Amino acid sequence: MKSADIDAILFDLGGVVVELAGVEKMLEWSAGIDTTDELWRRWLHSDAVRRFETGATGRDAFARDVIAEFGVPVPPEEFLAAFTWWPRAVLPGAFELLAALRGRYRLASVSNTNEIHWQRFAEAWSLPAAFDHNFPSHLVGRLKPDADYFAHVVDAIGVPVRRVLFVDDNAINVEAAARFGLHARRVVGVDGARHALREIGLLDNR
Repeated sequence: MKSADIDAILFDLGGVVVELAGVEKMLEWSAGIDTTDELWRRWLHSDAVRRFETGATGRDAFARDVIAEFGVPVPPEEFLAAFTWWPRAVLPGAFELLAALRGRYRLASVSNTNEIHWQRFAEAWSLPAAFDHNFPSHLVGRLKPDADYFAHVVDAIGVPVRRVLFVDDNAINVEAAARFGLHARRVVGVDGARHALREIGLLDNR
């Protein structure tokens, strides 16, 4: 892959652009889940999470169902209070990185998210405005790593799949994107994204 091959860049938000908290607490709460990788695997395939993050159910049902599915030992209101703050902050340098790329490449956010977190992204941080397109899963009605999510995004931005780069911190999503035909890189945080983009030649070394 060379820089001349890319017209659009798809950015995952949590773990790449946004600092996420809550994983440690969820591991503490979830009996029988011992590693971060296992937690994310279970989370991505959870019926409760998939319903909430495709907009099929509301926050109260989500809290009730996650508590039941993962064995979380706290009441729904306590779980939701903690869950609201899982996205802690926009990572330092994120807006600068996006501004450096925008105009040369079509930028899109591709996030498995929900009504609670998307409200913070939009109202507290104005994060959607940093992208040309936004595809929050709860509004799209589809989720990563499903192929129909990637198909929807590529069709909506109007860029051939072979000319699209996808960056995400989750290996499951990166592997699925590559199977779909996207150029896909696993990156962690803004520094990881910057390094990968420089390596490909999409960003200079300044």
